[in-house]
Amino acid sequence: MIDGFVPVAAVTPEVRVADVPFNVSSCLEAVERAASAGAKVIVLPELCLTAYTCEDLFLQQALLEGAEAGLRELVEKTADFDALIFCGAPLRISGKLYNCACAMNSGNLLGIVPKRFLPTYNEFYEGRHFVPGPEEVTPVDVAGFVNVPFGTRQLFSCETMPELVVAAEICEDLWVPEPPSVAHAQAGATLICNLSCSNAIVGKAAYRRSLVSGQSARLICGYVYANAGWGESTQDLVFSAHNLICEDGHILAEAKPFGDGFCLSEIDCQFIAEERQRMSSFSCSLPALSGYRQVRFSLEKTEVRLTRAVDPHPFVPDDEATRAERCEDIFQIQSMGLAKRLFHTHSKCAVVGVSGGLDSTLALLVMARAFDILDLDHKGIIAVTMPGFGTTKRTHSNATELTKSLGATLKEVSIDAAVRQHFADIGHDERVQDVTYENSQARERTQILMDIANQEGGLVIGTGDLSELALGWATYNGDHMSMYGVNASVPKTLVRHLVRYVADTCGNETESAVLLDVLATPVSPELLPATAHGTISQKTEDLVGPYELHDFFLYQMLRCGFAPKKVFRLAVYALGDVYDEKTILKWLRIFCRRFFAQQFKRSCLPDGPKVGTVAVSPRGDLRMPSDAVWTLWERQIAELEEAEA
Repeated sequence: MIDGFVPVAAVTPEVRVADVPFNVSSCLEAVERAASAGAKVIVLPELCLTAYTCEDLFLQQALLEGAEAGLRELVEKTADFDALIFCGAPLRISGKLYNCACAMNSGNLLGIVPKRFLPTYNEFYEGRHFVPGPEEVTPVDVAGFVNVPFGTRQLFSCETMPELVVAAEICEDLWVPEPPSVAHAQAGATLICNLSCSNAIVGKAAYRRSLVSGQSARLICGYVYANAGWGESTQDLVFSAHNLICEDGHILAEAKPFGDGFCLSEIDCQFIAEERQRMSSFSCSLPALSGYRQVRFSLEKTEVRLTRAVDPHPFVPDDEATRAERCEDIFQIQSMGLAKRLFHTHSKCAVVGVSGGLDSTLALLVMARAFDILDLDHKGIIAVTMPGFGTTKRTHSNATELTKSLGATLKEVSIDAAVRQHFADIGHDERVQDVTYENSQARERTQILMDIANQEGGLVIGTGDLSELALGWATYNGDHMSMYGVNASVPKTLVRHLVRYVADTCGNETESAVLLDVLATPVSPELLPATAHGTISQKTEDLVGPYELHDFFLYQMLRCGFAPKKVFRLAVYALGDVYDEKTILKWLRIFCRRFFAQQFKRSCLPDGPKVGTVAVSPRGDLRMPSDAVWTLWERQIAELEEAEA
């Protein structure tokens, strides 16, 4: 269980009503199947040792004695499995019958968690047979086991993996206003197991899906839901074996209704622990202070083969409809943010430098929508093209054509003469095409934009995106600076889709054609002279690395807080069919080094709207010292490089 990943399974065994020997055998087969697939936490359904639908047979001594004997047999026969196993059984304790989740590991009955809330309405009649379980944990003797913890307030803590803390609730417990899992999570449980027997009716699967995923989000936890299925009585009800594994609001795996009832994935308990630490509003207390009993168990610490989906493009939804909806949301956030700033400053115009590249194109489109929100004339959008030593005919044409198609005001100011004068003033040889050569052009352009804004009484709109800010791929006090940065929290991989979204939906053939050509143009700052053929000679991704990788690194480090070793593992898993391990490691080193070295640029960012869960504003999501060192991160990367050598 390296990197915090714990394989979990929800499995629905075939049952026969009241046939305990058959059910024990079937449960054992289910456990064997899950364990052979690598599962370390295995959850079976509610009352699966007897079947849930026994009704008044739960009042029969033969069935209850059979359940106790069956529980003991299952505990003994699963002793060799390296897993924490939950199985449902009816158990008599102190003269009353309880609907229980039985936790077993290595031949031991670790604890018994009784159902807290018993449905006795509509098709359910549990109150006829069972009593609600107590919260307080006390030792009981049952099924030949002595001093077994009994009560709802139990945490099963893994000695070999501190982040794995497991708690259980049973079916209806989840559906009530205050589920036991709320207290479980606040006491430290990172994984909730639900043993359920929830019948199938029209629309219930969708509601169940929403309920389980929502609870995992609310509690910032993993949630394994095992439901009853084939073999339960169909006298009045049908059960669909609809099983779910969720993590922090995301469905990792699902056994579709009326399928085989097998569901397997990996819960990232490390992520859950770090996310709770980050969320200051997530309240927690020490287990003992909450009246919880901690029960220790152990699992072998092994490498986990991942089966869960790891999104190679975490900022960009795969589904086309969802992606379009996401793009529209982001445009609205960007445009409303800018509209409010224009309204507040009584600005009737806004100035932007247009290069024909992706970022300035997106900024110009956002400005057009903001002007529409305020019912302002697009002529107040002053788009300035500033050709320099590396400007190509293609990008210049795209910038001018897009400006015209939007009805904005176009201005052109060549920077060649001004930059050459600056070179002469500071004694720089133009033939030396170094950082001074490049940055002088960027700062000259920013000066032009600021001065035009002063002339016109408007704002300079920044075009730099989140990926560039993470890498520091911007000239300090050059394109790094503006009066409002509309793209500051939009990653480069998403910028491309936003521009494509407008191209597909704008309804203007000329505008769409220009946008499609912008998309087809290599990303470049165009600060070095073009080739002899007039094409772009300086391609950003050749210099700084693929944005596809950098955006992946950015998400895993900032959103999830993962260390380089885990980021590398996930990158290989998600993008290994595109990049080899050596390439991924090379750019991971560059990303981490640049991320630390370039914080000083992010520490003085202009205002700009946050659009997603990852942002680098020093006033919001990233309060980081500019002089922090990356020794620990570099050390992990060096160890990975040594292993790869």
